[in-house]
Amino acid sequence: MTDVESSPEKTTVNIRMVETFLEDVDETWEEQGFNSRSEFIRAVLRDALKHPEFNRADLKAMLTSEAEIREGRTHSSDDVKAEYGLDETVRDGDE
Repeated sequence: MTDVESSPEKTTVNIRMVETFLEDVDETWEEQGFNSRSEFIRAVLRDALKHPEFNRADLKAMLTSEAEIREGRTHSSDDVKAEYGLDETVRDGDE
């Protein structure tokens, strides 16, 4: 049996998207080292099915945080406490 005979049958699926979005998709799959647009889209869909609890809001928050870290726009917890006048408080179990 050859590899072609043992692999599952594939079906072509057509989708429509605006050209600018397609350009983003193409840039992304190339940057991430996928061999083709189709391979990238299959991987994205597979991830969406395996991890349905991971939503767009989570992704946006994660990407925003990553951008802030790269741009040096983060603050330590001590900086935030000082800015908002928060003191270290003693917790019940720490006394």
